[in-house]
Amino acid sequence: MRIIVDVEKCCGAGQCVLLAPKVFDQRDDGIVVLLDESPAPELHKAVREAACVCPGAAIRLEEQA
Repeated sequence: MRIIVDVEKCCGAGQCVLLAPKVFDQRDDGIVVLLDESPAPELHKAVREAACVCPGAAIRLEEQA
């Protein structure tokens, strides 16, 4: 899995940080910070959920074989 975030779309809701704190963080202004572009498999479920609930659709996932 590879994660791509679009900071222009991020509205700072913070759902990604709550669901996957090892992968996402937030700047002081609330905008997402990607901590791990290619997280370990045990984090994939949380990352997928974070992408699904992101209100700004700022998280895109590329599944890798």
